Amino acid sequence: MKKLLSILLTLVFLFSCSSPDNVIKQGPLADATPESQGMSSERLARIDTMLSEAVAEGDIPGAVALVARNGRIVYHKAFGLAENETGRQMKTDDIFRIASMTKAVTATAVMILWEEGKFNLDDPISRFIPEFENTGILKSFNPKDSSFTTEPAKNKITIRHLLTHTSGVGYGFIDGDERFRMIYQKAGIIDAFTTDKITVEENIKKLGRLPIHHNPGEKFTYGEGLDILGYLIEIVSGMPFDKFLKTRLFEPLGMNDTWFYLPEEKAPRLVPVQEPKDGSWTRFKSSQFDPDYPVKGAKSYFAGGAGLSSTAKDYATFLQMYLNGGEYNGKRILSRTTIQAIMGNQFYGVWGEDAESYNGLVFGVLTERGAEKGGRGSAGTFNWGGYFNTSYFADPVEQTVGVIMKQTLNQKTDETEWKFKMFVGQSVVD
Repeated sequence: MKKLLSILLTLVFLFSCSSPDNVIKQGPLADATPESQGMSSERLARIDTMLSEAVAEGDIPGAVALVARNGRIVYHKAFGLAENETGRQMKTDDIFRIASMTKAVTATAVMILWEEGKFNLDDPISRFIPEFENTGILKSFNPKDSSFTTEPAKNKITIRHLLTHTSGVGYGFIDGDERFRMIYQKAGIIDAFTTDKITVEENIKKLGRLPIHHNPGEKFTYGEGLDILGYLIEIVSGMPFDKFLKTRLFEPLGMNDTWFYLPEEKAPRLVPVQEPKDGSWTRFKSSQFDPDYPVKGAKSYFAGGAGLSSTAKDYATFLQMYLNGGEYNGKRILSRTTIQAIMGNQFYGVWGEDAESYNGLVFGVLTERGAEKGGRGSAGTFNWGGYFNTSYFADPVEQTVGVIMKQTLNQKTDETEWKFKMFVGQSVVD
């Protein structure tokens, strides 16, 4: 069963990435009518109704949604307000904090360097960051002073473990284990969203001396693995992480609105994070992170796991590169064979052969069993989301990309993500 599933998903990507005429050779994302790309305008209009109702009912303050098929944008609209207190209308080119959607970008940068032979994915990270040489598993913890003891791990954390969230590294203030939240806080670990003057090098070296949840490769634990890999990219490339992304990824793809810290002229397009309070939406305030981090402060920390801000179109461009087999507008970013590996099931023992989805190298990937449930895409569809209520998916069989951007926390009811994905799928009519 495992081998059959692996062969099936590989064939999905081989087929989708080798369709000769309408994907690889095309230019940048451009508008097209839904009907010209085998989609129904009438059915896509259900997204209009759904998002308008969600705004009217107070489930969300506003949203931007984009759908592309065969490398053509067939739907791109804005709904509601970007900021309720000022009455600012949402616009399609508004910029959103994409949080964990940053992870796929960082992973892509890792794979660019892997293709150049800079490291093996199964190399221990301690080869490059010595602070991880003696990382141990948390054994005991004293809540009075956050002191702890560790026991040796059975194996070392590898680059592959970090890409797949199987390293055992935790995740600060959103960690599911309070002990790790307290340990990270005492050590001064930064997750992201900071305006303080700190570098990724300083943060990751401290992180390397802290305990992990479990033996690397043993199970899935969402953590700061991609932040560690952001520092690895700096070490291996000899460039600051933000400059590497700009020169090797964003500029070649034309992603001109994707940044760790926004230039002054782009800052007015940033959508503020909002939360519901007393029956209305208001700006989110937090003692855990600074909501103004993309436009203010030292602008020195480049969080590979959650630090980027972007637009729906920029992120759709990034996803289209993947559907194109690693190429976009004549620029080759990755090999088709590398993308096959990225989408592969890295740890069958973690996910189980009956899983509806699994983690490849960062992306969540839908299995045949998951596709059979309906409304989530074809087998091989890959997806992820972000802390501030942004999400995406890309279906290599139907050659569709869907991106929906919101900027909220603590929302009580929001069904727009799953409905959006389902409405995109039911709009395919060819």
